Amino acid sequence: MELKSHENFLYDEDLPSHQSPKYSHSVSTNQRSLGKKKQLGEQLLNDEAAENIASLMLLNYDSKLYDEDDTSQPTSCTAPIIPIEALRKKKKRKRSQISICLTNCRYESIRKVASAFGMREVSEEEAWNFYWTDMSVSVERAKEMKRFQRINHFPGMLEICRKDLLARNLNRMQKIYPKEYNFFPKTWCLPADFGEAFNYSKARKNKTFIIKPECGSQGRGIYLTKSLKDIKPTDKLICQVYLSKPYLVDGYKFDIRVYTLITSCDPLRIFVYNEGLVRFATSRYADPNINNTTNVFMHLTNYALNKHSRTYVYDSEAGSKRKISTLNKLLLSQGVDLDRLWHSIDQVIVKTIISAWPILKHSYHACFPSHDMVHACFEILGFDILLDHKLHPYILEVNHSPSFHTDTQLDREVKEGLLTDTFTMLNIWQCDKKRVLEEDRKRIRDRLLQTNKFAEYAPSEEKEPEKSPWQTQIQWEETHLGNYRRVYPVGEQYASLFQQPSGSLYTGTASSRARGDCTRLQREEFQALQQTKAKAEALKKPSLPKTKEGDKKEKDGEEATLTTASVASEKTRPRVRETKRKEKDEKNKLSTKSSPVTQPVPQTEIKEEPSKPPYVHCSYEPDPIVEKEERERVNLLAQRDFLIRSYGMLEQIYLVMKKMGTLRPEDERKYGVYGRLSIASNSPKKV
Repeated sequence: MELKSHENFLYDEDLPSHQSPKYSHSVSTNQRSLGKKKQLGEQLLNDEAAENIASLMLLNYDSKLYDEDDTSQPTSCTAPIIPIEALRKKKKRKRSQISICLTNCRYESIRKVASAFGMREVSEEEAWNFYWTDMSVSVERAKEMKRFQRINHFPGMLEICRKDLLARNLNRMQKIYPKEYNFFPKTWCLPADFGEAFNYSKARKNKTFIIKPECGSQGRGIYLTKSLKDIKPTDKLICQVYLSKPYLVDGYKFDIRVYTLITSCDPLRIFVYNEGLVRFATSRYADPNINNTTNVFMHLTNYALNKHSRTYVYDSEAGSKRKISTLNKLLLSQGVDLDRLWHSIDQVIVKTIISAWPILKHSYHACFPSHDMVHACFEILGFDILLDHKLHPYILEVNHSPSFHTDTQLDREVKEGLLTDTFTMLNIWQCDKKRVLEEDRKRIRDRLLQTNKFAEYAPSEEKEPEKSPWQTQIQWEETHLGNYRRVYPVGEQYASLFQQPSGSLYTGTASSRARGDCTRLQREEFQALQQTKAKAEALKKPSLPKTKEGDKKEKDGEEATLTTASVASEKTRPRVRETKRKEKDEKNKLSTKSSPVTQPVPQTEIKEEPSKPPYVHCSYEPDPIVEKEERERVNLLAQRDFLIRSYGMLEQIYLVMKKMGTLRPEDERKYGVYGRLSIASNSPKKV
């Protein structure tokens, strides 16, 4: 009975769609087909075993399960038993919500675009998917990241985003590939290269130099100069030859902000956004001279500076800030070959990134050894490009956190479109956070319990090789470019630039540091030499001893000032003043007799004054007495005694001690005059 049912089942399943019972038009055709099917069934039953029949049934069941034959109709014969698991419907897996951390982000445009993608803003402590920060990435932050997390900066990108490091890398590459790296002005890092820059300025006096801080932004601290004499050799600055013949539009200087996206560094993938900003100066350009080098609105194109100018124009077509598409139309009307121009700009961008690629690759693999699901980093860079009068592009600087402020409608159109295409290209739903966390927990549990000790000897089923996450991401990027264009990889054009000597990078860094250390030592030696010279000059010009006439003049002046103070402080009478003067004269006579200062010193003695004897250290012997110091000490003691007497301090002390009864007989005999003076001053006045 079972064989019969299987036989009938095979017959019914082999019916074509146009010969099914529902759509049959003649009985004869059905009978013929049934006869053929019976013969086929008998042959199968006789030739093959029951296992083959079961396999055929399963194949037929699978074809029905996956709807390979939608036109097949049920028959009156017994159907095969379908397992219960097949009847269960597969539950649709809900897509988990993507979270983003914007704690260190100050731009509302990024929050707006992230919310449009359905991202939920979270804090740093939560398990975020994306981390957007305006600052560079620290090594500690990078090492704490999970396998599913991504951040918007590469560790080591400061190698081209700091002005001094960019100059160092481009100078290093220029020595290796002089024909390829000729797209930046001659640059020196001060103070390490101050001597070379100073000699260059003396040999070419007609050149103008632009001075920049090594890690500044928004045009702060930038100025032009014709001479490097005013620069302190101790300041950390960047000195560049000023490009005095830029390409002008309507008489104004401008630069181009080109937005570049790096989705991975190994393999290196670079994309350039087709839209960007063109920033104009607000004063008509003139060749730099002594009169206009201080005009920042003429020579600098930074928006942060020029927006404060009275001549700043807010117009998307003819204003001080325009789109790249607007500039392209203008250049096209002037007959400029746009394809050639932008191809050269793309080359400048790619070569600049390649100059720092060894450090980027090393830093990435050192910080993210376990990221095997998605690329841990991506970055949007802002390249500032200047065109000279021959339309050759020159790189000015690279911004690792370009501004995403949307002050105007033009900024909103460019920057929000840029962010939208960036999040789309990143394929934010590629990695499942829950799955990665479960795998990490399982891996930790297996390592602790040692359950996978003999996993390598276990028989593994043969499976079709799946696409790696990197291949999936590359295919996604190529099909979701948006307004981006891929500039690398493109053939073998830049292959030779990656073959830079392995020691060139570290040699250049070490030599630059050595020059900096040498300059620092020279500066310290120079300062020490200046101090020793000053001390020697001070010793060569000793203070000469005063003569009697000088002493008299000085004492007369001191007397005048002190007597005026005493008159203002207490009530005095002519008799009191006379007695005080007598006492002062007596004291001066005594001091002149005892002190050698008042004795005239011959001029020969002054010239042939013995040098100061050396002091004896760590000895019980007393230091020798220097005659010059002893004279100064005695002179100062005499001045102190004179000041004490002139302010009446002895008189006050005498009266206080007399009231307290602590005066000795010799004190009363010596200082009794103060008591008589006080009695005379307190007696009533006679009219």
